[in-house]
Amino acid sequence: MRGHIAHTLATVLLVVSLGAAQRPASSESGKNQNRVLPGKAMPTKPYQIGTASWYGDYFQGKATASGEPYNMYDLTAAHPTLPLGSWVRVTNLRNGRAVVVRINDRGPVVPGRIIDLSYNTARVLQFQSQGLQRVRLDVVRTKAPQPQAAQPQLIEASLRY
Repeated sequence: MRGHIAHTLATVLLVVSLGAAQRPASSESGKNQNRVLPGKAMPTKPYQIGTASWYGDYFQGKATASGEPYNMYDLTAAHPTLPLGSWVRVTNLRNGRAVVVRINDRGPVVPGRIIDLSYNTARVLQFQSQGLQRVRLDVVRTKAPQPQAAQPQLIEASLRY
């Protein structure tokens, strides 16, 4: 039953989350510039695949690139090129867990990493104790603005990448 609910949730998210991919910032992601139009299926290729890290307590309350204070318990992330306010589905390629986060900051500052996640995002994806994890990024376009402190949108994926 739980697997059926997770599969249904993942299917619904894929149908609802039609988005247009931006130009990748990492050479690791190649030249994938898929464009998704309303009514079309999601691209099979990810926006980016690479190493994610997370940042937490040290930055708590400090201003992000969007001007809002950083909250390590929000589902947010820092990306070098995606527009601030963009929504991205981040999938942990080790365990298949995925969550949708809002880009509200710039980073990561360490070369070779493609995204810096909030502590809570890393916790939801179950890699906060490792610090680094290989992830897949898929840009998501929402139909309506999401609340700033949304509940986790956890997707349990059955596919391994």
